[in-house]
Amino acid sequence: MNDLIAGVVAGFRARRGLPVADTVEALRALVPLDAAHRIARLPVEQAAALLDRPEFSHADEVLACLPLDRAAQLVTAMAADRAADVIAATPDGAGLLRALDPVTRSAIEALLAWPADSAGGMMTTEYVAVPGGMRVGEVIAHIRQVERTRETVYSVLLLDRAGCLVATVSLRRLIAADPDSAAIDAVAEHPPVTVAPETDREAVAELIRRHDLLALPVVDAGGHPLGIVTVDDVLDALVAAHTEDAQKFGGVEALDRPYLDTGFLAMIRKRAGWLSVLFLSEMLTASAMQHFETELERAVVLTLFIPLIMSSGGNSGSQATSLIIRALAMGQLKLRDWWRVALRELPTGLTLGAILGLVGAGRIALWQVAGFYDYGVHWQLVAATVAVGLVGIVTFGSLAGSMLPFALQRLGFDPASASAPFVATLVDVTGLVVYFSIALVILSGTLL
Repeated sequence: MNDLIAGVVAGFRARRGLPVADTVEALRALVPLDAAHRIARLPVEQAAALLDRPEFSHADEVLACLPLDRAAQLVTAMAADRAADVIAATPDGAGLLRALDPVTRSAIEALLAWPADSAGGMMTTEYVAVPGGMRVGEVIAHIRQVERTRETVYSVLLLDRAGCLVATVSLRRLIAADPDSAAIDAVAEHPPVTVAPETDREAVAELIRRHDLLALPVVDAGGHPLGIVTVDDVLDALVAAHTEDAQKFGGVEALDRPYLDTGFLAMIRKRAGWLSVLFLSEMLTASAMQHFETELERAVVLTLFIPLIMSSGGNSGSQATSLIIRALAMGQLKLRDWWRVALRELPTGLTLGAILGLVGAGRIALWQVAGFYDYGVHWQLVAATVAVGLVGIVTFGSLAGSMLPFALQRLGFDPASASAPFVATLVDVTGLVVYFSIALVILSGTLL
C-alpha cells in the first residue's frame, strides 16, 4: 500500500497527468503524519492543489503535522475560502493565522467572520473586477495577467467609480464579443443578480439554479462586492448539508468527518445520545401496555397485532416526516403552510389507514376461514378492531410526522432532527393507546 501511495504522489509530482482526485484519495488512506511527509516533498503549488480539494477531509490534521512556516506557506497558496475552512478545523488555527502574511490573514479572517452555512462563509474573495469603460480586449488581457491569482474566472464584475457592482459579464459573452470594438458595458448583464453575505446556503443554491449562474456575487449593504460564491462551492456545501440531514434523520448526531475517518470514541458519542433518548422514550411503550394489562390478559389475541399496529403507524409517520423535511429544505413549504399540510395529510392518512385496515382484516378472515389460525368465535370483531385501529394509528402517524418538522422549525431547531426513529417512537406510544381504546369500544361485552 505504501509503495502504491508513494508512486501516486511521485506521479503527481512528476506531472504525469495523474488526476488530483486520485492523489487525494491515496493520501486519505494514510495517517496524517505520513500524509504530511508526502505533502512536504511536493512543490508548494502542487501541494496546495491537493489541500484545496474538499474531499481531503483531514487536511487540517495534515497541516498540524507540518512545521508552522511550511503550513503557512501552503495555506497562502490555497484558495482563500478553502483555507478558511481548513483553519477553522485546525486545533491551533489562531497560531497558523498569525504566521500568515497580513494580506492573506485579513482575507481569511473576513471569511471566518461569517457562518459556514452562509454566502459569506462559502464565498471566495478571489474574483476578477474591472472598471466600466474598458474594451473587451483590455478585459481579456487583464484576465490573462491575474488568472493565476484567482480561484476561478467564471465571470467578471463591472464596478462604477465608487467601487459598487453595477453589472456582471460571463466569460462566454466576453469571448464571443469583438475584442477590439466592443465595450465591456455593452456586453454586460444589467442588473446583476447578487446576494447578501448572511444569506443561507439553500437560498444561494436556489438563486444559482434559478438564474443558471456559475458564480454569484456577494455584496455588502452599499453594493460593494465582497466575493463570489461559485457553483462548485455550492455543490460541496449542499452535499455536506444533505449528508448531515440524512445522518440526523437516521437518529445519529451529524458526523464531523467521513465514516472511516471517525474515531471509535467519536462514533460512540455521536450515536449513544440519540439511542439513549429513544430507549427512554420506548419505555413509555411498556407503561402504556401496563396500563392495559387487564385487557391483554382477557384478550391475548390482541397482542398478536401489536407489532403490526406499531410498525404501520411508525412507517406512516416516517413517510410524512421525510416528505415535509425535504419540502422545507427545498423551499417548497414555509412555516405558515402547516395548516395546508395538515388538511392534506388528514385525508391521506385516513385513506392509507383504510387500505391497510382492509388488508389486515382480509388477512384475519383468510387465516380463520382457511384454518391457519383460530382467532375465536368473535374473530369478526377482532378483524374490525385491527382495521379501525390501523385507520386511527396511520392517520395519527401521518399528522404527527408532518407536523413535527414544523414544530421543530418554529422552536428554532433543525427540522431534520425529526428523525425516523424519533417519529416511530412517538407513534408507537400513542398507537398503543389508540389501539386498545378502540378495542375497548368494539370488544366491550365480548372479549373485554
